[in-house]
Amino acid sequence: MRNNTPGLPAPVAEQAPAAPEAPLVTPRMVAARDAVRSMVSLQDRLYRVAAPILINNAELCRTQARSLLGFTAKNKWSYPGEYADAAEAVLGYGDTLQVSGVLAGSGAARAGLRKGDELVAADGRPLPAGPGAETKAAAVFGPLVSKRAQLSMTIARDGSNQVLRVPVTRACAIRVDLGNADNVNSYADGSRVAVTRGMIEFAQTDEAIAYVLAKDIAHNVLGHASSLRNTATIGSMIDNLTSVRPDLTLLIGTSGIRPLPADMEAAADKLALYMLARAGYPIERYNSFWQRLAGQYPSSVLNGYTAIHPNLGQRVVFNDKIVAEIRAKQAAKKRLVP
Repeated sequence: MRNNTPGLPAPVAEQAPAAPEAPLVTPRMVAARDAVRSMVSLQDRLYRVAAPILINNAELCRTQARSLLGFTAKNKWSYPGEYADAAEAVLGYGDTLQVSGVLAGSGAARAGLRKGDELVAADGRPLPAGPGAETKAAAVFGPLVSKRAQLSMTIARDGSNQVLRVPVTRACAIRVDLGNADNVNSYADGSRVAVTRGMIEFAQTDEAIAYVLAKDIAHNVLGHASSLRNTATIGSMIDNLTSVRPDLTLLIGTSGIRPLPADMEAAADKLALYMLARAGYPIERYNSFWQRLAGQYPSSVLNGYTAIHPNLGQRVVFNDKIVAEIRAKQAAKKRLVP
């Protein structure tokens, strides 16, 4: 009822609280978010394609084989500057490490670990969070994995904690990363492989990406970077290209990376073909992929693959013989070892 009593002020209508203003999203933030989406998508693809090569070739990886859990983890601090905010907005990352990838066929996959799970503890030891958590967590996992057949992992999922028993997996301990550049190349420094965005776009199919990965994994297993004293140079290139804002001026020329001689290329081809066959990838089109690459990006393209990996013409016949050798062993049900 309206108050009409003389001398009393009229009641003031209550105002609804103002809605909070939406945070301002600048064009730079949008660009950073798009970049993070693209990087994560390509990295996921590399990890998926690499999984059967790494899991099924511990025997051939020799000193490069390790006991692994089979997952990667990141938080927002894994990305610098505005990319940290983008990782928070796009991926839901915060201070706590989250599973960013699970290697198919690994103990982590068999235990049911999922992308997005938050890492709480390992064998009851709280896992680090915040800046530098990736490196600090590796220091926790390393000693535990080397001594156990399985690891007790406490994770947070859907708002509650649960414990998973994660078996340790013997696999090739080669880190596979995305190179954030459009040159058509890949790099192997002895312990890591980086495949550029340009190479993935050129390769197109998972099968062709597997050829690139297997060849570089083979170079690592055979110690070719070290033999040519290329380890530090290639390592610096991988450090640069795996950052979200690489210095692309370093791609001018061959960046001091020495081309591999024909005998090393042939040895890597042979090991790669065996690894691919053991991983279940078709190997009959191996030569045709490299011929297509060399035809489109010859050695005169100094920041391309063929400039560092020449001598394809000398290897084609050899590779055909290795394919026939592998198929004969499979038909005879012999072990697939070079």
